[in-house]
This record gives sequence, structure tokens and C-alpha cells, in this order.
Amino acid sequence: MQYFDTDPVRLSADGRSIIIIDQRSLPNEVVYTGLTEAKAMYDAIKTLAVRGAPCIGIFAAYCVYVRSLYTPDEQLDKALGEFCEYLDSSRPTAVNLSWALGIMREQLGASQALPADSRRELLKQKAIQIHQSDIDTCRRIAEYGLSLVKEGDGIITHCNAGALATSRLGTGLGPLLLAAERGIKLRPYVDETRPLLQGARLTAFELERAGLAPTLICDNMAAYVMSRGLAQAVFIGADRIAANGDIANKIGSLSLAVNAKHFGVPFYVFAPGSTIDRSCKCGADIEIEQRDGNEIKSLYFARPIAPEGVACLNPAFDVVPAELITAMITEDGIFRAPFEF
Repeated sequence: MQYFDTDPVRLSADGRSIIIIDQRSLPNEVVYTGLTEAKAMYDAIKTLAVRGAPCIGIFAAYCVYVRSLYTPDEQLDKALGEFCEYLDSSRPTAVNLSWALGIMREQLGASQALPADSRRELLKQKAIQIHQSDIDTCRRIAEYGLSLVKEGDGIITHCNAGALATSRLGTGLGPLLLAAERGIKLRPYVDETRPLLQGARLTAFELERAGLAPTLICDNMAAYVMSRGLAQAVFIGADRIAANGDIANKIGSLSLAVNAKHFGVPFYVFAPGSTIDRSCKCGADIEIEQRDGNEIKSLYFARPIAPEGVACLNPAFDVVPAELITAMITEDGIFRAPFEF
């Protein structure tokens, strides 16, 4: 099942630009934008026009290929190496960005003896391979995840881990979207996910298009939903998984995990193996992106909702310790504690 006219990130028909769904415009408009310039690619990640850890990785791979088309033959190694460093600096927490750029740099280095056009073609094929691999990975994750629930279960979601954040089925939303394909009725409770409202703007949008009839809740209503027995599981994605099983995900994930532990609700994390950072020992080592406080005070509101001069703390992610996680689901199966990646 395809939930949009195309994947959220893809090459243009002529292969010379990247076409994205600008996620800043959702849910009111589905806007497709073509990108060729380095700064526009950087800004697309920085401003969350492209977001979701796997999707960022796919996008980054295509970016390297497209930039190669506009780079003189003799400058491929130097210019693309500098571009990879530049793009990698756009957001620090999601590991898939540096992972995909690393693969593209390896491909570039391995092809130095070949003609420039052959090197560009190999970069293109590597980017397509990363994209196709994610499509296959998401379906496998969804199959495993669907085995954890039964018809009629209520599922709390947080942020957005569906087709917009990955490709096709997604990770954290994959089991829900697969259930829709198979006519299995589940009851999604969608956290709005302040301050950028990815749950309200994106997840509710995706689930409605899939015919799942989501129920939108404010973030601070999740404990109420659990306490009333309305939720049988929490499904979230992850932007980075440490070697000990700690995970970084959208801010508010930690609160969900603490509440789920208190109410005895299983807390499941869905992510591809590429999100596991084995060089990161634990969650304390994960760099947490800090964003502009105006996202809290004024973004998505007609008028500011707080005094102009008030200080804001706006971390984009928090860390859920491994002991609060019931299981992690990757393309390789369902993993339970102790997590030793």
C-alpha cells in the first residue's frame, strides 16, 4: 500500500534533482520540492522539511549523488568530502545521517581509479540501494511488530515514525499501517508531540489516509489513556540506539516510558539496524540537539503563547534508558533485555 503519490524522498524523473515532500507544509498541503543546491539540502534537514532518522539517511545519500552531477570531474573527492561534512553538521542526534554519508564516502573512495561518470553512476546505485534496503527493512520490522498486538488493541504513538520518516511502511507506525493493509482493527492514540506537533500534523495525517481512524491526544494525556486501560502498548521509533540499549527519540519519549512502566503497558521501540550506534556506549554519550525556543512560543500559533522575553529550554530529543524498554524491534527480529548491541 502506498500512502502518498510517491516516496517522501526520491530522484526526479531526469535524475538531476531530489524531490521531497516538504513536511513543514503538512497536513494542510502536500508540497513537492526539487533540490539541487548544497545549502537547500542542508536547510531541508535543519528546518525539518525532511525528517525522521531513516528518511534523513536516504535523503543524504541522494544528496551526495545529485551534488556529484554539479561537481567538476577533478574535484569530486575534495568537493564531495567537504559536502558530506557540511551536511553531517545539520543535525547531531540521528545516527542515520552520518551512517549514510559514511557509506557514500566509502563508495567514492573505492572508485577513485574509475572515470568520473562511472563514479557518479556508482554513487547513484549506492543511494538507490540504501533506499530500497530501507523499504525492505521497514516491511520486516512491521511484520515482527504486528505479532506483538491483537485486533482491538489500543496503541499510543509519539512523534512520527511512518512513511514520512522512512519509506513506505515506516518503523514505529509500520505495524499499524500493515494492520490496515490486512484489515486488522487497531486503535491508535496519537500524541500531538509538542512543540513541533509531528504527531498531530504527520502521524494523524498518515493514519487517517490509511483508514485507521486515529484519536489525537495532547502529550500530557498519555498517562490518563494508560490509567483507563485504553492502551495495550506504546510504539515509538528511535533516532539513535546506544550499545547498551539506551535510545534517543523525540522529546517526550522518556515521559511515555516512565508512565508505561508505572501502568504495566509494554513499551516497544522500532528501528532499523542502521540506527544502532555501537560506538556509543550509553545514552549519556548521545548529543542532544537544542533548538530555538520560538518553536515553543510561536511556531504553529497565530499569536505568541508566552511572553516575548521568557527563556526557553527546547531539547529536540530525550534518552530512554534500556530498563524502561520492553523490547526493540529491528529487521532482524524482536530483542528483549539485556540489550547488548
